[in-house]
Amino acid sequence: MAGFGGQGIITAGKILGRAAVLYDQGSAVLTEDYGPEKMGGWSKADLVISEKEIRYPIVDKPDVFLAMAQDGFDRFHETLRPDGRALFEKGLVHPTREWKRKTSFIPALKAAEELGRKVVANIVMIGALVELTDVVTREAAQKAILDSVPKGTEQLNEEAFRKGGELARGGAS
Repeated sequence: MAGFGGQGIITAGKILGRAAVLYDQGSAVLTEDYGPEKMGGWSKADLVISEKEIRYPIVDKPDVFLAMAQDGFDRFHETLRPDGRALFEKGLVHPTREWKRKTSFIPALKAAEELGRKVVANIVMIGALVELTDVVTREAAQKAILDSVPKGTEQLNEEAFRKGGELARGGAS
């Protein structure tokens, strides 16, 4: 997962890792990386999820690539496996003409703004990711979100997660 600081990329990785380990009884390893800027620089969360013990925690060729900013796409798009799945923030990520991977464009930021808080765009993206892939179960993701968000924002985050699933099912492009 890649984007810029403040989009909740690393938080999304932590939530998905929590879902895998605590609620799907799997294994997960998260590696976070970000630029030297205090805010607004690039950020990346590499997450390995497995049903088995993880012996190599580095993501060389991900099965899934999520980018919420053009810089994230530009820096990391070449790592996605040829048969991999991509989710991009609609309007902010514009792949090159050569890009031929299975891709969904999710208007997560727009959906979050409609819900009243841009800060939940990452949760909208988690909802879409869970709908389109089998990285974690829907139930596990919901529980991990509720465990991770600030008290008093549970309903908002549940709505954001649900909206992401709806956008993915609706074929957001």
